[in-house]
Amino acid sequence: MSRSRTVRSSLASSALLAFVACGGPFLLLPGGALDGDVAPAPARWDAVGDAGTAQLETNAADPYSVNVAYTVVDGRLYVNAGDTETRWARHIAGDPRVRLRVDGALYALRAERVTAAGEIASFAEAWTAQSIFRRDPRGLDAVWLFRMEPR
Repeated sequence: MSRSRTVRSSLASSALLAFVACGGPFLLLPGGALDGDVAPAPARWDAVGDAGTAQLETNAADPYSVNVAYTVVDGRLYVNAGDTETRWARHIAGDPRVRLRVDGALYALRAERVTAAGEIASFAEAWTAQSIFRRDPRGLDAVWLFRMEPR
């Protein structure tokens, strides 16, 4: 192996280790506890934009964090697992206390599962408008949609 290739490989390995060591998720890989100081939750989430990506931490006893897409509708922030009862959705069912990092700020929140048809419909309009690849939750048998509320 050439010296430059060895150096590049070492740098890539070091960068990956640094990301994994920070505890949070890395791309599609889950992580542990999110670090940072907890800020008060905003009354409305409009300042973070209509949609984006956040880091969600569940399971306070053994922290588990993932990158999730969020959508803001009428000032309320939602995360959606679609029709898949993901690991993080199962954690929320057991304990709704979560932490969410958006735009570098960390918030202690409560994830409230959304089951009301009207609220799901409002979310669906915003969700499906973001991309043709977003499945409409109104057509799913089960919906794992959560609204983030202050604790």
